[in-house]
Amino acid sequence: MQDEQKVILFIDYQNTYQCARKIFFPCPDNFIQGQYDPLAMGKLICSRTSAKFPRTLKEVRVYSGQPDGHKNPKGYGATQKQFNVWIKKGIVVIPRPLRYPPDWPKSKAEEKGIDVQLAIDFISLAMDKKFDVGIIASTDTDLMPAIDFVFERYHNYPRAEVTAWRGPGQNRQLYSEKFKLWCHKLNKADYNSIADHTDYTK
Repeated sequence: MQDEQKVILFIDYQNTYQCARKIFFPCPDNFIQGQYDPLAMGKLICSRTSAKFPRTLKEVRVYSGQPDGHKNPKGYGATQKQFNVWIKKGIVVIPRPLRYPPDWPKSKAEEKGIDVQLAIDFISLAMDKKFDVGIIASTDTDLMPAIDFVFERYHNYPRAEVTAWRGPGQNRQLYSEKFKLWCHKLNKADYNSIADHTDYTK
């Protein structure tokens, strides 16, 4: 049996949260639907490797927007509670302040820089040999240059992979035009097994 491969999971949380809502909850009843445990996602993915190619989850990194404490104190407080739960589990949380347009709250606040920060970390940790397998949880195509860079530079060691939710008629995932990119597909049963039903606003 080969030595265990060290895995780091890079999660674009809002992207995966919104995708889960769209795929599994077409008419969501509340904001909790779509939430999930990032650490449980990492463990689930690693549990599906074969005995011949065992993997161990080294780290989970979550990239997420953070509301402004003055403009949206309730949202800020809820996000901080969620972050603290993740941090206590050993998850590395990388927050980025939300950008508020001049006509906010008529227009929604937006995440800015999440994809750039994730891409930079993915490349730098690959170059530093911090992982054998780096898995990106996102459908943001802006991340593809980083994935292609790691593949072209290292040719599968370290290895780049992705994960995405999969539902009836919903096959959205990251694809590479340069190489075969492995995707860990997670269905509704998988989502249910790692769902987070906590109301962080309370």
